[in-house]
Amino acid sequence: MNKTYVPKVAEIERNWFIVDAEGQTLGRLATKIATILRGKHKPIFSPAVDCGDFVIVINAKKVATTGRRMEQKIYYHHSGYPSGLKEISLADQLEKHPDRVIRSAVKGMLPKNALGRKILKKMKIYPGAEHPHAAQKPEELVVS
Repeated sequence: MNKTYVPKVAEIERNWFIVDAEGQTLGRLATKIATILRGKHKPIFSPAVDCGDFVIVINAKKVATTGRRMEQKIYYHHSGYPSGLKEISLADQLEKHPDRVIRSAVKGMLPKNALGRKILKKMKIYPGAEHPHAAQKPEELVVS
């Protein structure tokens, strides 16, 4: 009888990947990032263990969408006070806080528990092409 293999935290090797979001479709980009963050691309994947890699997203401001989503997609948040529901369109959100757009899309594809919150911290998002993670020697990740 074979035993189920569960990777230990010390055995997990974490790599750094860099993704250029310029011209990429938001949902397809988020799916690929979520897969890498969770570690589903590795043969040692276990759903209860964080075995994923780090992801750096550059040019977040230049992400693309299909159809009329820029005007029609609305992000909501509430201040906690009566009549405190705020809304902002995707186009305005990309203008003001482009990192929140990608973070929100990826967050919806991760587990809704403490493990998902831990995994989300391994994603670094930058609106432009510059990032301070050159020392980690990130590999280029092509999203098609």
